[in-house]
Amino acid sequence: MDIVVGPLFMVLDIALNLLMWAVIISAILSWLVAFNVINPRNQFVASVGNVLWRITEPLLRPIRRVVPVMGGVDLSPIVLLLAIVFVRGILANIHYAMM
Repeated sequence: MDIVVGPLFMVLDIALNLLMWAVIISAILSWLVAFNVINPRNQFVASVGNVLWRITEPLLRPIRRVVPVMGGVDLSPIVLLLAIVFVRGILANIHYAMM
């Protein structure tokens, strides 16, 4: 059983870690675009932004319905990051308990 479970937890942890980085990079990119540091009409910036939006928006949209924007700041990425950290902790505890 440990032959399958170990790699499965590792893949889930890597996927959650990549999702966490996608949320962070997406938030930073949105700040850079909002403050006119980078040009959103640049093809590379637009394609990176589009990929990040497609990855993060389905997860952020339900959170935005519940968490209001406070002072013009969208807190949904912070809530999603906390949820990812929580899920990673639960998975680590389950994996440790199974060993």
